[in-house]
Amino acid sequence: MPADVIMPMLGMAQETGKVLRWLKADGDSVSKGEPLLEVETDKVTVEIEAPADGTLAAVRVPEGTDVPVGEVIALVLADGEIAPVADTELRAVREVEAVAAAPTVEQVTMPASRKRGGRLASPKARRLAQERGVDLDSLSGTGPNGAIVAADVEGLQQRVTSSAAPEMSSVWKTMAARTQASWQEVPHFYLHRDVDATRLMSWKGVAPKGTSVTDLLIKVCAEALKRHPRVNAGDEVNVGVAVATDDALIVPVVHRAGELTLPQISERRRAIAEAARAGRLRPEDVQGGTFTISNLGMYGVDAFQAIVNAPQAAILAVGRTAERPWAVDGAVVVRPVMTLSVSFDHRVVDGARGAEFLDTLASLLEEPAGLVA
Repeated sequence: MPADVIMPMLGMAQETGKVLRWLKADGDSVSKGEPLLEVETDKVTVEIEAPADGTLAAVRVPEGTDVPVGEVIALVLADGEIAPVADTELRAVREVEAVAAAPTVEQVTMPASRKRGGRLASPKARRLAQERGVDLDSLSGTGPNGAIVAADVEGLQQRVTSSAAPEMSSVWKTMAARTQASWQEVPHFYLHRDVDATRLMSWKGVAPKGTSVTDLLIKVCAEALKRHPRVNAGDEVNVGVAVATDDALIVPVVHRAGELTLPQISERRRAIAEAARAGRLRPEDVQGGTFTISNLGMYGVDAFQAIVNAPQAAILAVGRTAERPWAVDGAVVVRPVMTLSVSFDHRVVDGARGAEFLDTLASLLEEPAGLVA
């Protein structure tokens, strides 16, 4: 049976993905795991791999096309297999080809009143215009014979948004709209705590080369999540790490972090961070996260509140480590201190459970030797 190549879901709010570039052509031999194409979402660019050995066939989607999540975009045929007839056709010969044939039909069948007052448009363009309240007569069609296609409607929406906020890229506008909508619907609460990081920083000074504070945080968070499974959104402990790129904030995942040694965590974290900045993340690199760490200490931020990365139940925000006054045995001394802020989804975690988790996390950070020795 042919193996489907589908548009993957790389984020919970993702509805479509864009086919950026086919790396293999229809009829090419492919091996399982070999990159077939590059896909772009509003947050990441990834390579989609072949699901099986065989021959790439029935490539339905040209480069530059947005495709709904879950839609089959090609097939991989095993030796001796033939693509079904329906799968060798390009989805009703594609929208533009349908529009190209439309003028002849409308000239013959459309009443004179409609010909004078209506606009030639594809079905998808009409649906999008109706959904977005766009007057078709206000658009210039780029399709055959001046027909309006879906790209014309979408282009108008992008121009309106860009003129309203020219300083914000379309990627960030999309992310902001989705984040605002989901954030307003979910009850959240926040807990903050200052941590004496003396032992943490001392250990960091003798840690293996390349080990960062973020690596230590991943290890400590994984242990705290094992002790407080209600805060962990899944059966495995998969810790996501927020990474800033030129286009977006991406959260690649360190899978099974609770089972990894500190050197293994460090190696994995560096690999996914480099892949994120180079646009080489794979779908599995950003899927399956159960908890997220967002560390802005390197930017000089003392403290902040992070937004929960749904469907996770919590996210840790980490500020910079700086010397501050600290009370020890009735005396005030100067110690390296960092502020931890945890945002919780109140539907999953209540205040008491959240406080217990933060207390465990703080205790592990103040005495990390047992975990990272």
